[in-house]
Amino acid sequence: MAGADWLPMLLLLGVASAGVAVVYAIGGVLRVVREPLTDAMPFSGGLSPQEHPFSRFHVRWYPVTMIFLAFDMEMLFMYPWTLVVGEVGVTAVVEMFLFLGILLAAVGYAWREGALRWT
Repeated sequence: MAGADWLPMLLLLGVASAGVAVVYAIGGVLRVVREPLTDAMPFSGGLSPQEHPFSRFHVRWYPVTMIFLAFDMEMLFMYPWTLVVGEVGVTAVVEMFLFLGILLAAVGYAWREGALRWT
């Protein structure tokens, strides 16, 4: 009687395998053959590209990215804060000003270190 215990699992495995095979068969039948573009020009800027699309970014973009992420996290923190500031009171206001002070100190440090200079 031990084989009867495995029958539902084997049936489910068979149904799942058949489903995967059917999906692959339908994908093979409905496959679209695409031709490569030969005379395609850039449509966004209108100018021919000056560098390869997978070229690396210049290192000066990374500090700008970090500053953007800092301000992004600030907004992520400030939106829920606006909902609870009325209930929490002065503690929430002090907490927000401490957070903004730390963020301002970080931006001041980035400015002093030249993260915002492009030359």
